Amino acid sequence: MSEIQRNRTSVDIYGQQYVIVGSESSSHVRLVASLVDDKMREISSKNPSLDISKLAVLTAVNAVNDYIKLKDRLERLENELNRVKDGK
Repeated sequence: MSEIQRNRTSVDIYGQQYVIVGSESSSHVRLVASLVDDKMREISSKNPSLDISKLAVLTAVNAVNDYIKLKDRLERLENELNRVKDGK
């Protein structure tokens, strides 16, 4: 059995330091952290009275909403591609 390599990456998200441990590359983890930081700052600029917990939850809700939309779009495109392949 091969062991999955674990990378440790330090990132800053909304002024807090985190060490993320996982199998993704450090550059990927930094990109994800940067996108989370950007989204948190965007939401905070529109809702400056939010505490950090509510800000984090709203950021997660936004991210999952985007994920679901992309997943649905991918599914529709795959179905369309299959219909074209099948000649229907």
